[in-house]
Amino acid sequence: MSLSQTAPPADPTADARPAAATSPSSVTSLLQDISTIGRDTSRGGYSRPVFSTAETDLRNWFIEQAGRRGLDVATDHNGIIWAWWDTSAGTRRDAVVTGSHLDSVPGGGEYDGPLGVASALVAVDILKARGLRPRRPLAIAVFPEEEGSRFGVACLGSRLLTGELDPDKARRLKDPDGNTFADVAAANGQDPRLIGADYKTLQQLGVFVELHVEQGRGLVDLNQPVAVGSSILGHGRWKLSISGQGNHAGTTLMADRKDPMIAAAKIMVNIRDTARKYRDARATVGRVQPVPGGTNVIASRVDLWIDVRHPDDSVTAALVEAIGLNAQVFAAEEGCGASLTMESLSPTVHFDGGLRDRLKELLPGAPVLDTGAGHDAGVLASHIPTAMLFVRNPTGISHSPDELVEDWDAEAGAVALADALAGLMGEARAIG
Repeated sequence: MSLSQTAPPADPTADARPAAATSPSSVTSLLQDISTIGRDTSRGGYSRPVFSTAETDLRNWFIEQAGRRGLDVATDHNGIIWAWWDTSAGTRRDAVVTGSHLDSVPGGGEYDGPLGVASALVAVDILKARGLRPRRPLAIAVFPEEEGSRFGVACLGSRLLTGELDPDKARRLKDPDGNTFADVAAANGQDPRLIGADYKTLQQLGVFVELHVEQGRGLVDLNQPVAVGSSILGHGRWKLSISGQGNHAGTTLMADRKDPMIAAAKIMVNIRDTARKYRDARATVGRVQPVPGGTNVIASRVDLWIDVRHPDDSVTAALVEAIGLNAQVFAAEEGCGASLTMESLSPTVHFDGGLRDRLKELLPGAPVLDTGAGHDAGVLASHIPTAMLFVRNPTGISHSPDELVEDWDAEAGAVALADALAGLMGEARAIG
């Protein structure tokens, strides 16, 4: 339907018997239900790391909400929650899948992740209220550790599902407190011995459409509530360790120091300056950790994490190489050493052209935008056709308490998602 319309288009399955029809909820009311979970009183916003009390409460909230809608809910061995709306045949093949994540960055916004999950639930309400009977099964997926804020690997759940992350490496991942992913998963009811590629589930999936808050100002400038995604910038995370000599802050003369913190400061400024030499590049140091971290102690080591992004993967590689070489030089100037290791890398993703064009047909007037943010849809894109819908963010700010979606845009996003899912679920090639 046109995004300016309020009435849904004619549904080819509307004359069929409704599947447990319900009155549609609102996205706003669902988000209000979880608005107190994971509030961060020190940073502001929300901190909902994977398998924390907050994220677990959100997962339980989703399971309860999906159950209310008559969906068949299960959590797989990678911690992904699947909520199924089956066809009359009950065969799960060529499914239309939507969903997002519930974890957050430290001090993140209210909408990054939960908007897509709440919109998926409301889209189911809308479709059932229209009387739709699916010819293709529908699943809502909730992926764990999309942000990578606890274990350092973004889109951890979808990477495990698709086999893009070695399960042994995943089991050994540690959070800032030294807890391994294996131990934390086990403490939350998962068997870490079973994590890894799940080709049986992948074979059930036909397409994936992820709705997400826009993490920029494209829709603001276009004065539109919803857009169809075109691509995701290539991006990765690298850890830079700068080793020096720990010593006493009061007894060590300035001339005698091998201070990795000074080297780190020079390197961080150089990272910014180097990134500016590459058009459309982004390079960010968002986390710095001195060891041992005492006020009256010269650090023995400083670890910092670098996020680098560019639409051309060869430019990303060149930028990272330049950062690493320059780090060696600045570290040596302070009598220190530096080593750079990659933690994750996702190449530039162009969403499936046929699926993108189909969504444009189903959502007349919706513009097409790319994004500089990573998503589970980007990981799944090399395995099944994927697409994204973005909902307007009037601040243009994300990963921050200032992230915002107006109520009417949230509801418009859910209607757009419902229209997209209805079109895909009613296609003739499907089962039912």
